[in-house]
Order: sequence, then structure tokens, then C-alpha cells
Amino acid sequence: MSGANGKASTMITVVVFDLDDTLYDEIDYCRSGFAAVAEHLAAPVVTPPASRVFAALWGQFSAGNHTRTFDAALDELGIDRDGARIRQLVNVYRNHIPEITLPDESREILDKLKREYTLALLTDGFLPAQQLKVQALGIEDDFASIVYTEQLGREFWKPSPAGFEKILNDLGAKPKNVVYIGDNEKKDFIAPNDLGFSTIRLIRPAGIHTAVSDEPGAKAQRKIQHLGQLPALIEQL
Repeated sequence: MSGANGKASTMITVVVFDLDDTLYDEIDYCRSGFAAVAEHLAAPVVTPPASRVFAALWGQFSAGNHTRTFDAALDELGIDRDGARIRQLVNVYRNHIPEITLPDESREILDKLKREYTLALLTDGFLPAQQLKVQALGIEDDFASIVYTEQLGREFWKPSPAGFEKILNDLGAKPKNVVYIGDNEKKDFIAPNDLGFSTIRLIRPAGIHTAVSDEPGAKAQRKIQHLGQLPALIEQL
């Protein structure tokens, strides 16, 4: 394809983004969700104030408890819990209207890249949580294809190739002409590497998923420290 500056075609024609910890800091969403849960849980006068509930939730999460945050926080607060209450809090978290904003750098890079490339978005996670994030960030119109893997089925979350294959079909693209940008080495790059995409890992300072993987094919082919480095790197591919 020819870019806005009239340059000859480059190899890359499609740029696919992950969402969480790629286009914004996922920890901001977590903070927003815990605030919503705290307000919900503090509504009855017999419970602690929302500020104390939030402090317990955030303390557990910040200490590394990412799987039983609600259980541990309620125990800490002395609030009775059962399966039904935990499910209710999880639903509040996933269905809240997130107070998140798109970083200026992300906005600038999306605006720059979509003048020269076709953009797509692929994200795992529960509906409508992921859709609400996209709406809150105001990025729906930036992408020619948005794939919420939850809509394909839970079994098609990454590292399944299904979402990536859907983008290829949606856009009529070939893997060799596609670059994928994500953050999570445990799951993000296995499928696109196998399919023949170019892959780039963005390492955000506040990123949540920092674990490395020893699985063959799990590592991105290149790394960047901030999105501002992306356009020049794509030009080199």
C-alpha cells in the first residue's frame, strides 16, 4: 500500500494491537473496578465506608493476590462472604463503567499509524468488560476489525490462534503483512508467531503481566519500551 506521504509500499500493511497494558495501563482499570466494588459493598450502613473497603481490595491486589482478591479483602474487613456474594462483586467489577482514559501517546500513535496502515484490535476478557473499556477509551472507530475472543468462545482466548485468524479473514490479509503488538509473554505471541506474523512486545512500566515464558515460540521477536518507538520499528520490518 502507499502511505499518506506517497512512499512505496512496505511489507507491513496491518497493525494488530492487544488492549490491556498495551494501549493503556490495565492497573487503572483494576483501580476503577475496585472503587466500583467498594461503593457497592459500602452501600448498606452496616458495612465499612467505601474508602476502607477500597483500601482492603487495593492492598490485597497490590500485594500480588490477583485471584482471590475479594475473598481475602472481605475476610480482612470481617464481612461475611459466600459464593453468591463473591459472584455478585465479580459482576459489579466486570460490568462497571470504567474510569479510564487513553494516554496521549497512544492517541498520537493510533492517529499516525492509521494514515498508513489498517489497524485491528484483539482482546481477551469477559464481556461486556472489554467492550466497556474500548468505549471508555474512545477507540472503537480507530480499528477496521475488533475481535473480542470471548465472543468466539472461552476456549478461543489467547494463546488460541482463532482470533488472529478471524482478523486475517476480516481484512483479507496475509500473515507476512501483519504485525502484532502485545504485552503478555505467557499468551500473547504464541499464536501470531506460529501463524507468521511479526510480533512486538511492549513493556509498560506499570504493566501487570511481567512473567517471562520458557515455552518455545512464546517470546516476541522484538521489544519496545513505549509506543512512540513503534512507527519507526514497523518501517524497519
